[in-house]
Amino acid sequence: MSERFSCLDDDQREAGLEAARAAIRDNTLVVMPTDTVYGIAADAFEPEAVAALLAAKGRGRHMPPPVLVASTTTLDALASRMEPYVHTLAEAFWPGPLTLICRQQESLVWDLGETRGTVAIRMPADENALALLRRTGPLAVSSANLTGRPAATTVEEAEEQLGESVAVYLDGGPAGSGVPSTIVDCTSDLPRVVRSGAITVEQIVELGVEVG
Repeated sequence: MSERFSCLDDDQREAGLEAARAAIRDNTLVVMPTDTVYGIAADAFEPEAVAALLAAKGRGRHMPPPVLVASTTTLDALASRMEPYVHTLAEAFWPGPLTLICRQQESLVWDLGETRGTVAIRMPADENALALLRRTGPLAVSSANLTGRPAATTVEEAEEQLGESVAVYLDGGPAGSGVPSTIVDCTSDLPRVVRSGAITVEQIVELGVEVG
């Protein structure tokens, strides 16, 4: 049976974060608020948990979930052979709504799906999400909705769609912007925007980063 905790109440928040940490440890799923939309999370390093996440959404392995991290330093642990602009983008927009697709570290033992040797990484600007990530380490996180339906911007919307497939729901009130993150492919000499979102191309160019 699913549990739901309000992160707007200090006592419930602490209990919820601990319950969510335990759920991740047990390879079950958690819904949490982020600065964009609500996310459904699993242990990134447990293939069974990632498979459960994809199944809960009705999504195949051809659409691997991004990985959320609690600090910019984790970027170097997960990604390799990065162009200098990758760190420029992370330093400018993290924590925030920018997802960076990088070549993954070859030493990593995980199975996020058909990633073709890449990993999509983001550091969210949400204190509840960051608090959970600090307790669990990197999490595979996708929008908390059934594939083909709008992303959930409240915990009620997430629970209506995902139901008992999720062990713990963390309620942080309405999600940040409701606008998804911008996704940038960073596997080439120049970054390429593959999904427009909360960060605009103009904001990236203003950093002096040329966009392909």
